[in-house]
Amino acid sequence: MTEECKCTPIGTVVSSFKERSIPPFQDRHTELISQIIIDPKYIQGLEGLCAGKEIFVLCWFDRSDRSVLRVHPRGDSRNPLTGVFNTRSPDRPNPVSLTLVTIEEIQENILTVRGLDALDNTPVIDIKPNSSKSLEEKYPCGTQT
Repeated sequence: MTEECKCTPIGTVVSSFKERSIPPFQDRHTELISQIIIDPKYIQGLEGLCAGKEIFVLCWFDRSDRSVLRVHPRGDSRNPLTGVFNTRSPDRPNPVSLTLVTIEEIQENILTVRGLDALDNTPVIDIKPNSSKSLEEKYPCGTQT
């Protein structure tokens, strides 16, 4: 098994949530508007994205406890302990988050999105289209060949 994987952030989250003690509610239960500032060297990777499109944003929860293997779901001690791989807990061996968001606006290297559950300054490691959609829904902005 590979001992180490390397990942390079492509951008950073700008969010009104500044501290882990007040995290956003998980899994699209938020209407929070956030921004993703994409490193200019990756700006060509935004081609084909537009307002209204749903994308998955993968973040690296850099303030998470990577030693945690069992949690109370949603941080509620009334819920029985369960393995982190059965939850969306940010505390886990590899704190990668996956959130389905809607693009509200794109201005150069800045994506304004709705529904991102990440703290301010969280590294963004990837963006992927929502592939569960039909081709027309996947490419509402058209594509260039």
